Amino acid sequence: MISRHPHILRRARFNLQSWTLRTPQAAFSSSARRNGYDDTIQNLKIGANTRVIFQGFTGKLATANAKESMDWGTNVVGGVKPNGSGEHLGKPVLPSVRAAMEQLKPDVTGIYVAAHQAAAAIEEAIEAEVPLIVAVAEHIPLHDIMRIHSMLQSQSKSRLVGANAPGIISAIGRCRIGFQPLPTFSPGHIGIVAKSGTLSYETVGSLTRAGVGQSLCIAMGGDVIAGTNFVDALKVFEHDEDTEAIILVGEVGGTSEEEAADWIKNYNRRVKNPKPIAAVIGGLQAAPGRVMGHAGAWQGLGEGTAESKRKALESVGVTMVDHPAKLGGVMKEILSQAGRNVSKIEKSSAHAQQRRSYHTSRSSRRPLTSHSFNQTFQQKRSLHLSAEQSSGLLKSYDINLTTAPQSAPSSHYLGISPARSARSPSIIAAPTANPDQLHQRVRRFPFDYREGPTTAVINAAIAHLQLDAAPPKAKAQTAELIKNLWKLYHEKEAIDAHVSLALSETKDEIQIYNPYLFFDDAAFKSNKRQTDLHALRDKSQISETDKEADAAGIVYIPLGSTSSSAEQPTNLVGTLVNGAGLAMNTNDTLHIRLSEPPYSTTSANFLDTGGKATSATIKTSFKLILSDPRVSVVFVNIFGGLTLCDMIAEGIIMAFKEIGVEKPVVVRLRGTNEELGQKVLQEANLPIHAFDDFEEAVKKVGELANGQK
Repeated sequence: MISRHPHILRRARFNLQSWTLRTPQAAFSSSARRNGYDDTIQNLKIGANTRVIFQGFTGKLATANAKESMDWGTNVVGGVKPNGSGEHLGKPVLPSVRAAMEQLKPDVTGIYVAAHQAAAAIEEAIEAEVPLIVAVAEHIPLHDIMRIHSMLQSQSKSRLVGANAPGIISAIGRCRIGFQPLPTFSPGHIGIVAKSGTLSYETVGSLTRAGVGQSLCIAMGGDVIAGTNFVDALKVFEHDEDTEAIILVGEVGGTSEEEAADWIKNYNRRVKNPKPIAAVIGGLQAAPGRVMGHAGAWQGLGEGTAESKRKALESVGVTMVDHPAKLGGVMKEILSQAGRNVSKIEKSSAHAQQRRSYHTSRSSRRPLTSHSFNQTFQQKRSLHLSAEQSSGLLKSYDINLTTAPQSAPSSHYLGISPARSARSPSIIAAPTANPDQLHQRVRRFPFDYREGPTTAVINAAIAHLQLDAAPPKAKAQTAELIKNLWKLYHEKEAIDAHVSLALSETKDEIQIYNPYLFFDDAAFKSNKRQTDLHALRDKSQISETDKEADAAGIVYIPLGSTSSSAEQPTNLVGTLVNGAGLAMNTNDTLHIRLSEPPYSTTSANFLDTGGKATSATIKTSFKLILSDPRVSVVFVNIFGGLTLCDMIAEGIIMAFKEIGVEKPVVVRLRGTNEELGQKVLQEANLPIHAFDDFEEAVKKVGELANGQK
C-alpha cells in the first residue's frame, strides 16, 4: 500500500546518513529531544471528538473496519492511499499522510496494511507528526520496530500503540481504532490495558455481563517491544475522570508488569484515595525456552517469570485473579471496598448478572527457579543452525570461537539483546557465565538503534563485565567483540546474539566460546529478507507436527514429557484456543483447578489457532492434539473477536467427520456469534459438551479426564 521501492527503502534503513536526510528537522529539534516521547502519553486520550484516518483506507480490511467503526460512532474523517484521490465510504482519500494532516487534521491514524508494508507506513505517520499511530499488524520485523522507536524517542509529537495489538477503544466516546469486537463493549468506568487481545476481550465481556462497562481500553500488544506499555496507560488512567478502576492484563515476557508494580506502589503512597486495580497474568505454565505464541512471550535473561510478575503486583495491593471471566464480579467488589460509587459504574441493573465467587491466583506447582531458568532460557526456534554453521557465521564477522576452557581465572557473558523497556537494542553483560548466577548478575546497556553502541556504552558494559582492569589487549579485544556482535546482530536481524568469554591463562587475549544466536523469523517470512541466512535452516531438526502446525499458522507446543514411557499419564487435556494470551491462561487455569483432588490432570499442550481461526485450522488443530497419546479429553476454549463462534463450531464438526474424534470434547464459546455457534453444535447431534460459562466447562473437563460422567 506504500509506494516505495523495496531496494530503496532497504538501503535507507541501514544507512545513518540516509535516515538523517529522510527524517524531518522538526522530529530532531532540540526541543523535541528535551521533551521526548513521554510527552506524547496524553495523545492516548481518545473520545467522541477524535478525528481518525486510515492508512490503506481503500483496502478490503480497512474498508470493512472503517465502516463498522463509523456505524458505531467513530469520527472517521478520511484516509490515505498512496498517490490516490477521490472518495471512499463518503470520505476523502488523500495521496499521503502529510496531505491528510494538512487537510483533514486527524488526531489518530489506523494503519491497515500488511506486515511487510507496516514499518514504512508507521515511519510516514511519524514524519507527518500524527499525534497517535495505531499499528495492528502482527509479524513486523523486530529491527524495523527498533528503528522506528529510535525515531520516536527523538521527538515529542507522535505516540505509537502496538504493533501486534488490537488497538485502542473508548467505549464511552464510541471511538475505535483497531479490530476489537464491538458487541462485547459497553460504556462504563473501568480502564483496561492489556498485552493479549483475546484476554482483553474476555475481560471486557465479563465486565459487560456484570453490568459494568469500560472507559478506555489500551492494547499494549504482544510484540517484544511495545509502543505503549502498562506504566504509560496507568498515567492516563490516573487522571482520567471517566476511569474509576483499572485492570492490567499481562503475560510472561519482559519486565513491564514489574515496572507497573513499582509505579502502583508509588501511586498508592502519594494519592489519598487511589483507584482500585486488578490484574491477570498469563503464562504460569509456559514451557521454558519456548516462544508462547506472541512474539514477545518469552522470558529473557534478567526477566521475571509469570509467577514473579504476579507476586510483584500482588505485593503492592493489586487484586489478582486467575481468569478474566471473573473480573466483572471482582471489580464490583473492590470498587465497593474502596468506597467508590458502584451504582454510577454499573451500566444498568438489567444487565447485571449473578456474581460468582472468584479464585485468586495460586503459585504454580512447577515454579521456575533461577537455576531452571538459566538452564533453559535459550529459545527453541524454527531456524536451527548447526554448531559449524554458527561458527562459520561468527567467523565471517571476525569472531573466532574456541573450545570452552577447562579452567580460567574468570568467565563472562556478553551479547546484544533487545532492551524492552528502553525500546532499543542493548549490550547484555554479566561478570560470570555460570548459568546459576546469570539471571541475578546480568545487566543491559541500551543504545540507539541507528547510532549503534557508543564508546561510553561499551566501556560501561566492560566495567560490568569486570574487565575494565584487564590487560590492554584483552580489553581492546572485548570492545572489538562488542562492535562485531552488533554488526552481525544488525545486518542479520538477530533477536539475541550472545557468547561466553574468558581471559586466557597464558596470553593477553580473550577466548570466545558457547555462542547463542536467535534470529527473527518475521524478517524472512514477512519481508523476504535474510534469505541466505534462512536457507541454512536444517529442516531435519523440525518435527512433522511442527511443520504441519507452521503451515497452518498454528502455534502448537507439547507440554511436559511426551516419551512413550509406561509412567506417562493418559488423562491429560488437549487444549485448543484462539489467541496466545488466552491459550496461556487456559493452561494456567486448568492446572490450578484440576491438578489437585478430586481431579488429577493438567494440560497436554499449548495450542493457539491464531486470531483469524478458520474451520480448516480447527480441523488441523484437532489432528495435532489427538496425535498425543496422553490426551483423554479435548477442551476448545474460544472467545470470538475476529474469530466467529459459528465458524469454530463448523470446524469442530468437520474434525469429527473427516479425522474421526474418539475422545470426548468440551467446547466453551463466547463472543461474536456465540449463540449461533452453540446452535450449530446442538444441531450436529455429536458427543460434544457445550458451555458458555468457563468454570462449568472446566469442571466438565476434569470429570471426563478422570473417568467421571
